[in-house]
Amino acid sequence: MTSGKASFLQWVQRYPALSGYLLFSLFLAINAAVNVSSIWTEHQRDPASDLLLWQPLLWEYSSVVSTLLCSPLLFWWFKHHPLQFRAPIRQLLQHLAASVVFSLSHIGLMVLLRHWIYSWMGSSYQFGPLSRELLYEYRKDVWAYVVFLCGYQLARFVYSRLQGEAYQLDTEDAGEDSSQKDNRPSDSSIKAPGYFLVKKLDKEYLIRVEDIAWLEANGNYVNLHSKGRIYPMRATLAATMAQLSQAGFCRVHRSLAVNLSYIDSISYQSSGDGTINLSCGQQLPLSRRFKEAFKTIVAS
Repeated sequence: MTSGKASFLQWVQRYPALSGYLLFSLFLAINAAVNVSSIWTEHQRDPASDLLLWQPLLWEYSSVVSTLLCSPLLFWWFKHHPLQFRAPIRQLLQHLAASVVFSLSHIGLMVLLRHWIYSWMGSSYQFGPLSRELLYEYRKDVWAYVVFLCGYQLARFVYSRLQGEAYQLDTEDAGEDSSQKDNRPSDSSIKAPGYFLVKKLDKEYLIRVEDIAWLEANGNYVNLHSKGRIYPMRATLAATMAQLSQAGFCRVHRSLAVNLSYIDSISYQSSGDGTINLSCGQQLPLSRRFKEAFKTIVAS
């Protein structure tokens, strides 16, 4: 049982996007099956009902297929616009606009599928009055959007915890026994490590510091973002930056630090805050509190 669980977690860690997509598909399929059962049972109570079983099956699973076709773009949006405490009004407007785009895309694909299947079955599909049906479908889609967004954030948090514990490994001491390294005293004056040794289940991975694009404080952990993956290290951002500041990292926010070599462009707002665009596609906020120090480091 333990071996099976370990193998499953290893597979999830090796194929995180595929694992998430399969779990998401399973959730949608089960939810659709429950809805089909409810619709069919309700109509069976009416002796005059002429509903055929393939109809509720088509209604529900055309919605599932449409959602799955839209989901890659939807998850890309969630990745680049995660929930944050800053600028809540702007985030609300962004996600509201995105929910409208998602709903229209979902409805359009769903109606096309239904028209095609109905035609193939020798019948015709009527969507109904456009304004009424669009409002009805958007009411469901906006709730689905909120559930998907929260589920995506929760899944990323759980996945980051599956990455395991991480501890620092100096380049010249990569062959040292890990128990000796855990007893090494912390010293903010030591030079930046060349690697982080990350323990994940029964494997260990060497993560090069130069491959880390940015750092994110997360409770008692610092998340190391490297090549699209997250590696949590039990430490504070301040303590980590005391060692990595000499390796080209700079604090840009109370909870964020960036590898300067990954910066593609910087834009500033009238409020004094800024946005840092990384070459990996991620956007990081530049706080007014750290802007001047950031400019000084970049200029030097």
